Parts: sequence; structure tokens; C-alpha cells
Amino acid sequence: MAASLLSLSPSINNKRMSQVCLHMQSDQLWKAITCFSVCLQKQKWSIKLYMLPFRAIAGHRVLKPFASVGSLEADLSSQENHAPGVSAPNNIQRSKMSFDQIGYPLDDMSDFEKQLQELFGEVKRMIMKGNKSDAIDLLKANYEAVKEQMNAGMKGIEEAALLDVIALGYMAVGDLKFVGSLLAMLTEVVESLEDNEPFLDSVLVHMGSMYSTLRKFEKSLLLYRRSIDILENRYGKNSIYLITPLLGMAKVLGAIGRSTKAVETYHRAIAILELNKGAESEDLVIALFGLGNILLKEGRTTDAETHFVRILNLYKKLYGENDGRVGMAMCSLAHIKCAKGNPDEAIQLYENALQVIKDSNYVALDDSIMEKMRIDLAELLHVVGRGKEGRKMLEECLLITEKYKGKEHPSSVTHLLNLATSYSRSKNFVEAERLLRTSLEIMRKTVGPDDQSITFPMLHLAVTLYNLKRDEEAEQLALEVLHIREKAFGKDSLPVGEALDCLVSIQTRLGKDDGELLELLKRIVSIQERGFGNESEEVMETLKKIVYYLDKLGRKNEKFPLQKRLSILRMKYKQRIQY
Repeated sequence: MAASLLSLSPSINNKRMSQVCLHMQSDQLWKAITCFSVCLQKQKWSIKLYMLPFRAIAGHRVLKPFASVGSLEADLSSQENHAPGVSAPNNIQRSKMSFDQIGYPLDDMSDFEKQLQELFGEVKRMIMKGNKSDAIDLLKANYEAVKEQMNAGMKGIEEAALLDVIALGYMAVGDLKFVGSLLAMLTEVVESLEDNEPFLDSVLVHMGSMYSTLRKFEKSLLLYRRSIDILENRYGKNSIYLITPLLGMAKVLGAIGRSTKAVETYHRAIAILELNKGAESEDLVIALFGLGNILLKEGRTTDAETHFVRILNLYKKLYGENDGRVGMAMCSLAHIKCAKGNPDEAIQLYENALQVIKDSNYVALDDSIMEKMRIDLAELLHVVGRGKEGRKMLEECLLITEKYKGKEHPSSVTHLLNLATSYSRSKNFVEAERLLRTSLEIMRKTVGPDDQSITFPMLHLAVTLYNLKRDEEAEQLALEVLHIREKAFGKDSLPVGEALDCLVSIQTRLGKDDGELLELLKRIVSIQERGFGNESEEVMETLKKIVYYLDKLGRKNEKFPLQKRLSILRMKYKQRIQY
């Protein structure tokens, strides 16, 4: 049985050194969801947009023509998933392409563009104020309006643009299922439109982003590709307007494992930015981070480091040594040092980064970004044998959480568990027990007694009690964990296998029947074979125990084939270590 069942979170160990990532608001740093990039002031639009007045208006549902949708920013993108990598610092260049930036002043916008901008802006304001139901009502009203137009046979760019904004709105409120339905309608419309239609390039970019969020990557790529073709034909192959779809495409390519093409696409975006903005433009940061992430994921740490060093130097030149963005870039570089196996350099960078960010007030002390940095630093300190300093960092995390959220807030459980893990590593099981009982008490007040999340501190406590030689109590906790996990995950799941492994170790010392223990071990190895593979280290360790009990029970006919298999696995594992 492992000495500890819960590692510091997030773990930075040999297996995951190349998958470290900064905790960030998801896609805010590269995705520039633009406003509609073509403005035809003289064009007349027939479609109407509607709003629902705030409920304060005597409770009456009055519809009236509505105006506006703002720069469709990346706050929608926080629902997207990412491939592992290093994310750019918070609040850096957002790459918003406003009308001023692309040459269409706000005063020159058509009425339809203003209506779209105001509509989305109103949805955003409602959501930010907590009026989600009002936002949904507003979106529904406009959806009914555009559906009525489409039922009447009108399926032009107006309908596409409004469906696009409505889909973005539903994305913002978190109704991804309906977003999928809207995208299906939208796809039907845009497939019938000619490439010279106004707004179409931006609609395609938004659709590509939303399909990426829904993890329908092939559809996303097709939409980005069409948008790029339109923009290339309209503005040329080196136009700055290509950056948004290029970065979107590069991200999707990376997500589906087409790394070579993703790297090529990032390089193209960087070349265009350098041509249009210069080699020291802050706009390069987003593309450099994306490229660095892909290279890091591919294990090309030296190449990745080059780009993160460039970002760091760029921020230093633009903002000075003591700016918070410099601290964030230093933290990202620390991740690269981890991936290269240089923990001491990483620790120094982390410590300097945390100090710079703190002194500059760039990020609040209780911000999740700062919290993750401290946890990562604490893990590294433990890795290099500086456990006391690591515990100090974890205690700081706990104190900050208690100060800002209260002493029994559920978010403090992570820090209590991490501290307990640290004390377990240093063999201070008494202190580990105290921390684990505190975390278990908080969890019991927060979730139900059969909630699977409660089993993590519970199983960790069982291990700690085992180390304190309080086997009877440890066994009861392990059995309770087993029962909850079987119900939550299924009897053949890996979490159940973990609980069984703990239980076997406890019951072995309690002197339980060898035959019963052997059956549990057979069940464990079956779970491990499905979860980790027939040749995994976990399977090898469990087979050792099975062979031991078969020998003890005198069941030689069953023992010899497993012993032969175990010898083969030992040899393979030894060769892997040498390699």
C-alpha cells in the first residue's frame, strides 16, 4: 500500500512535469471574438431585434425594437476546455478587435450592427448583475423573432448574424445544449451564403469557437478555414485580420493532436503580427503562449522555453521589472524549468514571481491564480526535500482562504488535505490526523454522508490511522469508503480498487483470513488490468502479493503461472527504468 493516497494538488511529479499549467480564466488570452468586420452603412436591414424591459415595468411583457451587441469578448470562452500547457497571465492583452482597431469607427456602424452590439451588451450586463432569467427571456424573444423570419423563408446574413449573437448569449448563460441546436440552424444558413456577404467572416469565427467549446473540432476547423479564405481573398495573406481565426484554428489543431500543423499555424500568426505590429508588440504574447504550450505538450521544452523567455523580456521592456505581468511570465517560465527537470531554478522563479505580483497588487491575495502558484511552489519544495518550507507555503494558502472565506469554507479542505499529506511525508501522523478530521468535519457539513467527495479525506484518514497502528478504526473507515465508492463509481472502478488496496493492507495486519485477502487481491488486479493495462507497475505490485498468498496457502498450481508472468513484468519494468 502506498504511504500516501493523496498527493499535493496540482501534482508536479516526474510523470506530469511536461503537463504543468498556470491556472487561468480559460481562453481570454488568445481568442479575439470580433465584432462584425464589415460595415455597410447604406445597407437596409429588414430584421428587427427585440428586448424585454426589466421586470420593474409593472410586470408587463412589452416588446420594442432594440439596439446593440458590443465587442463579443472572451468572457464567453471561460467554458472552453484546454489541452495541458502554460497559459498566459491574467489581464494581459485581450486582443479585442474593436471597430476602431479595424478601421470602422463606432459612428460609422450600421443600425443593424448597433442593434447587435447593444443586444449582446445587455445580455452580458444582465448576467453580471445576476439576472440570468432576464437574460434568457431576452434571448428567447429574439430567437422567436428570427425563427419567425426563417419560417417565412428569410435565411440570409441578417438571420445568421442574429442567430450567432443569440448562440453566444446562450453560451454565456451556460446552456450548451441549446447552443448546439442554434449552431445546427446557423450552419444551415451560412452554407447557403456567398463568401462576399458582410459579417460572414466574423460569424464563421464565432461558430468555430463555439463548436470548439462543444468539442466538435472537425466542424470548428472547417469554419475557421472558410473564414481565413474569405479574409485572405479580401485583405491578403498577411492581413492582421487573419490573427483571430488563425489562433482559433491553431488551438483546435493542438487539441486534436495535430501538433505539427498547429505549430505551423502559430508561426504564421506570429509572422503576420511581427510584420504588422513589430517584433516587440504586446499582441505577440497570445500567439507566443499558444506556441509555447504546444511545444511543451510535445516535450520540446527547450524550444518552448525560447518563446516564454521572449514573453518575459517583452514584458520587462514594456512595463519594467516590477510589473505584475512580468511576475506572471516568470511563473510560466518556472513551469518550463519544471518540465526540463530544473526544480531549483523553478523554485527561485516562483518565489520571485510571487513577490513581484504581490508587491504590484496585480492579482488579489485570494485569487485562484495566486493560490495555484503557492501550491505548485509548495509541491516543488517538497520534491527537493524542503518540506518545512513547503508546509509554510501551504499554511499560507490555508490562512488566506480562512481569512477571506471563513474557517469552515469548503475550499479550505484542499489546503487541509495538502497539509496533512505533507505531515504524513514527514511521519508526523498525529498532526496529519488532526487536519484530516477537521477536513472531514467540514465535508460532512457541506455534502451528504454518501457523497463520493467525502471519501478522499476519509481514505486518507484511514491510511493515517493505519500508520498510527489504530487498525480497527482504520478498517471501519476503509469499509465505509469502499461502500460509498462502489455505489458512486461501480464495483469495478479504479476508485474502488484504491479503497480495496487500502483495506487489504489494514486487514492483513489485523490477521484476517488469507483466503479472503487473496480474493480481494484478485479483484484488485482485475480492476488494475482494466484501468492501467496488463503490464502496469500497479498490476506487478499486486501480483507480488497474490503470489505470496498462493504460496502461503500451498496452492502451487496457481502460483507458478503467475510467478512466471511476474518475472517477465519485473524484467520489462527494469528495462524501462534503465532506458
